[in-house]
Amino acid sequence: MKQYLAIDIGGTSVKLGLVDETGGILAKAEESVSFDGWQTPILTTVLAAAERFLTARGEDPQALEGIGVSATGQINSHTGVVAGTCGNLPNYIGSSIKEQLEAKFHRPVTVANDANCMCLGEVWVGGAKGYTDVIGVTLGTGVGGGILTGGRLLEGARGLGGEMGHYRTHAQHGLLCTCGAVGCWEQYASTTALVRGAHAIDPNLKDGRAIFAAAEAGNPLVLDLIDRWTDEIAQGLAGMVHIFNPQLILIGGGVSAQEKFLIEPVAAKVRRSIMPAFAEGLEIRAAQLHNDAGMVGAVYYFRQTMENT
Repeated sequence: MKQYLAIDIGGTSVKLGLVDETGGILAKAEESVSFDGWQTPILTTVLAAAERFLTARGEDPQALEGIGVSATGQINSHTGVVAGTCGNLPNYIGSSIKEQLEAKFHRPVTVANDANCMCLGEVWVGGAKGYTDVIGVTLGTGVGGGILTGGRLLEGARGLGGEMGHYRTHAQHGLLCTCGAVGCWEQYASTTALVRGAHAIDPNLKDGRAIFAAAEAGNPLVLDLIDRWTDEIAQGLAGMVHIFNPQLILIGGGVSAQEKFLIEPVAAKVRRSIMPAFAEGLEIRAAQLHNDAGMVGAVYYFRQTMENT
């Protein structure tokens, strides 16, 4: 059975895995990329971590079909280079991920944005299996996403497409975003936005777990905050539904486990906000693969790109 090395590069850690041709994960590991405050370039850490991962398992790189990489940031998937970021990741922009991995391991490499890979992982073996038109959105520090249309990932001219967190929902008088623009969706719909609002209510509400516990306890201020937060999420998604006409919206990120306070209200609000014809048959639910989605999707992207499967 064919095997692939999967690498999922985040801002604080890199996940590595051996994935087979069915999307099964045979082995996995995780290492920090921020252990010294990013003084060591992220790609340098990733290259060393990949070598250790394969050596520890006695895997010969030449036995692999290839390497699929999921990477944070704006990724030029044609060249495998990090074209930009919206945060402070030193020594990362300009990283030639594809070129350096191919030089080290002498195997073909593809590189795609992490949120796009999350969507593809769900399409291959997760909650979107069998669907051709999907919006996958990940709520976390920011808002990431991937768009599948007609069975293919929407990438745009340079492979940068689908950067939905920077869809401007409050362009006139909105909050300043890390990208330099005003009113980007992620400033209102991310988990960071929820925590920022909760901290203003009570400084002890420092994370999603504490916020949703307060909501479960019936805190009216927190319930109102979550209601406004899900409004923001739903309005952004409603706009995208009218553009892309998906069969399915998948919501990922740690908060996606909150069926009662997130998934159900967002689904109801999206349906109320779109034209009836677009609501027909539309499904909205939580993503399934969680932390493994990026790795699995990176391999699926490799197979679609290099093997046309």
